[in-house]
Amino acid sequence: MATTTKKTKALEYYQAIGRRKESVASVRLYIVGKEGSVTKQGIKMKKGEIYVGKKLITKVYPNLVDRVCYLLPLKMTNCEDRFVITINVRGGGKKGQIGAIIHALARALDKVDKAAYHTILKKQKMFTRDARTRERRKVGTGGKARRAKQSPKR
Repeated sequence: MATTTKKTKALEYYQAIGRRKESVASVRLYIVGKEGSVTKQGIKMKKGEIYVGKKLITKVYPNLVDRVCYLLPLKMTNCEDRFVITINVRGGGKKGQIGAIIHALARALDKVDKAAYHTILKKQKMFTRDARTRERRKVGTGGKARRAKQSPKR
């Protein structure tokens, strides 16, 4: 009788989803081997690089304040140059998208090493999903959510 052996597929990446306001970000942390780079979507990516879609994150979010924000989970866990990171983000505005990226990065790093990183990221409240959203438009307000119609009696 022939025995079959199952080949287990090696883990290529850690994936997590983060949300903030109307934005949703999907993050993949690719494990880089000895060669120091990963080729995805026809792009050769080096260790420490972060891509949003097919562009570098510094091209999409050039603001220095944004850069400090989205790098915070990586700096706190000393993982800045450990992974190749790809991000797909949709919906909302720039600040909401940055918040979703931070949330997703923290959740992905938690999957990498829960024992080491969970308490560090939890103290900075990076796992907390900020659920505030835009207030919906009400009937009879004449446009915006809280705006009241002008009184016809003068």
